[in-house]
Amino acid sequence: MRRLGLLFLCLLQFSCSSQDKKKINGVSFVASRNEVLQEHIDGVKEVNANHAAVMPFGFIRDVASPEIVFNTERQWFGETNKGAMQYIGLLHKNNIRTMVKPQIWIWRGEFTGTLHMNSEEDWKKLEASYSKFILANAKMAQETQSEIFCIGTELEKFVINRPEYWHKLIAEIRTVYDGKLTYAANWDEYSRVPFWEDLDYIGIDAYFPLSEEKTPSVEQLREGWQRWKGDIAALSEKTGRPVMFTEFGYRSMDYTAHKPWLVDRNEDEVNLVAQVNAKKAIFTEFWDEEWFAGGYVWKWFIDHVKSGGEADNRFTPQNKPAQKIIKEVYKNH
Repeated sequence: MRRLGLLFLCLLQFSCSSQDKKKINGVSFVASRNEVLQEHIDGVKEVNANHAAVMPFGFIRDVASPEIVFNTERQWFGETNKGAMQYIGLLHKNNIRTMVKPQIWIWRGEFTGTLHMNSEEDWKKLEASYSKFILANAKMAQETQSEIFCIGTELEKFVINRPEYWHKLIAEIRTVYDGKLTYAANWDEYSRVPFWEDLDYIGIDAYFPLSEEKTPSVEQLREGWQRWKGDIAALSEKTGRPVMFTEFGYRSMDYTAHKPWLVDRNEDEVNLVAQVNAKKAIFTEFWDEEWFAGGYVWKWFIDHVKSGGEADNRFTPQNKPAQKIIKEVYKNH
């Protein structure tokens, strides 16, 4: 009996170890006006996702404003702490792990990386406001036992100009949240982030330009990745931190890998093949690397049945051929 007990323990440890090594096969679970229902989670499970990024929002008037407004009744339900908690609760009930990823929206869609104050006084106000915003979400992440917390998303000017603030903020977050930490750096920002060693993961929003072709092949896209992949791997080795893609995705349109970050409303032709090829290339290049932890597809709307489709040229892979690629890779990794 003792031998059987030891054998059981060994098998249990092996099973747990295997689960820990599984990649973060995630989706960016977009906030909605409504509560999430089981039927909305079923779509996430259908593609074999084991993680979801939940994104509460704060709002800023302009790129020089220091005041962040968040968790108000005027926001959509999913953008508030109450909504995020409801989303996380149902995701966890379905054995889907979560990353709380608070984000900022600047009026008229100004890029958050350009957020920059014009005086020391305003920098101090921004720091105080951001701490209030991020610590409230960190406490919510702790209360819901979310597995990962993202301390910020694409805030390059803020990070570069106030590095000491960020080191202190991370230490403060650790006093209220005991899970893993990351930061979502823009693709052209990640190499200059000064606090990776304070965190558990290097987080990158992976919108790297790969090809100027209208419909690049998988081989062309993989070749395009070689320009960037070595530096990403080198940073992981230097810091001793695994890399995750806090966002990755491609629009289903012509020239999708030329400037993958574009979120404008251009009406370029729908190109489902280009989206499929770009997905295949990123999975082939990264998902088998030991230093790579996985990532979150941008983006996944909660009402799966009504989202995406083959006439849609936006980021979501929902109800498009790219969805099948994600399902297959997530099943095997």
